[in-house]
Amino acid sequence: MVLADRLIAAALMALSVYFMWHASALPIGWEGTSGGPGGGAFPFWLSAIIFLCAGGVLVRSFASNIQDAGSYFDPETLGSVSMVVIALVITVAIIPWGGAYIALPLFLLWYLKIFGKHGWFLTLCLTIGTPIFLFMFFEVTLKILLPKGLTQPLFVPLYAYFF
Repeated sequence: MVLADRLIAAALMALSVYFMWHASALPIGWEGTSGGPGGGAFPFWLSAIIFLCAGGVLVRSFASNIQDAGSYFDPETLGSVSMVVIALVITVAIIPWGGAYIALPLFLLWYLKIFGKHGWFLTLCLTIGTPIFLFMFFEVTLKILLPKGLTQPLFVPLYAYFF
């Protein structure tokens, strides 16, 4: 377990440095003209926080006297994690073709009903409510368009109403 902590912490630190390097291509401080943070501020500072937290895990792993207890995952947990990772990869693969508003509800339907064995009421509420929330938050409020894929023509009336 100590070895896994060290490897994951080191990987997160390396990834954080990479993200901070890319985020620094945009302004990361407070911009005087726009009165807000620069475009790279959120990713840069979030990556810096992740770097510090992973560094804390790394330092703690060397400071503790806990010995490596063997396997990090039991086979059942590894199987569950693998199933979710595969489902997420499929979801990401569907987004360019079917759009976020098809891929995400399909993932939620699978995750809640089939994988999580939740009831139909919760499953349908979240499967229907999440795309509505995402549309209202990202597209209407923030004006950030999410990928639509085949569903693009269905959004024309919504754009006419909200914009």
